[in-house]
Amino acid sequence: MKQLRVLALVNENLVPPESLDGSTDKEIDEWKTEYDVITTLREMGHQVEVLGLSDDLTPIRHAILKRKPHIAFNLLEEFHGVVTYDHAIVSYLELMRQPYSGCNPRGLLISKDKALSKKILSYHRIPSPKFSVFPLGRKVVRPKKLKFPIFVKSVIDDASLGISQASVVYDDKELAERVAFVHEHTLADALAEEFIDGREFYVGVLGNDRLQTMPVWELMFTKSDAPLIATRKVKWDRSYQERLGVKTDHAQDLSPTVEKQIARICKRVYKALDLSGYARMDLRMRADGRVYVLEANANPNLSFGEDFAESAEKVGLSYEDLLSKIIGLGLRYRAPWK
Repeated sequence: MKQLRVLALVNENLVPPESLDGSTDKEIDEWKTEYDVITTLREMGHQVEVLGLSDDLTPIRHAILKRKPHIAFNLLEEFHGVVTYDHAIVSYLELMRQPYSGCNPRGLLISKDKALSKKILSYHRIPSPKFSVFPLGRKVVRPKKLKFPIFVKSVIDDASLGISQASVVYDDKELAERVAFVHEHTLADALAEEFIDGREFYVGVLGNDRLQTMPVWELMFTKSDAPLIATRKVKWDRSYQERLGVKTDHAQDLSPTVEKQIARICKRVYKALDLSGYARMDLRMRADGRVYVLEANANPNLSFGEDFAESAEKVGLSYEDLLSKIIGLGLRYRAPWK
């Protein structure tokens, strides 16, 4: 790939330093994705300008007009402190006729709204757990079709915010208490869905029209019999990960038929939710072999050594190759203005 002018869009609190020297593991965890992407792009020969953003779009306009970047590498997960505003940033890039990496505005909007995306999956007859939404401030009345155990989470927040072992409830009293907890701590509606007991899989998908799925990756607890739930601690707390023996790796003992079935399901989800660029699908497989889609994550974690990059490596895509492919998909995406 030729050398490009790249505008890296990051949260202003996550602008990484030039070096890891002197930084603690906790500090590095905060901006590792930004550091890995920016540093690698520079090592590949690209001219990378880093733009930290919080609540003002003006710097984006100035940077585009002044630098005329070939592509904006979008690493933003929120704007003005709101996670569902990330689609608005991409919409603004489209209004500026600026190519960007990752998902388009509509795909971001739909996939971030977990209730809406599940309704779309249901319409397309893509297997997903039965669910119900409990709006903020409303009384909790469980529909008869929703059987226990039930998993409760926010309809919008990501990174497992508000998710813990207590998110799985077993009676109506626990359900009401957990919905109230989600309402209070996330200030959003609560999504309650049938808890699928089984193996948890993650599948990366790359593409706009022609899609490529990565090998199936699996979440495992090697030192604990606790329910397999990707809580916030499981994702981000190093000591907790060590205590449970949290591990993600290439899923073993899946037949070629099952792997093809999972790949087909992931591609159907990607198209149904109008995703582009790259995404990660979260799935569960019960002991009887039935596979359910939990959710789709547009623009997932791109840190070196994390699930998405590791699964890409499994099919021969180095970290540099992966970033190049993501940039290429952004440059080729057929935005309405093209």
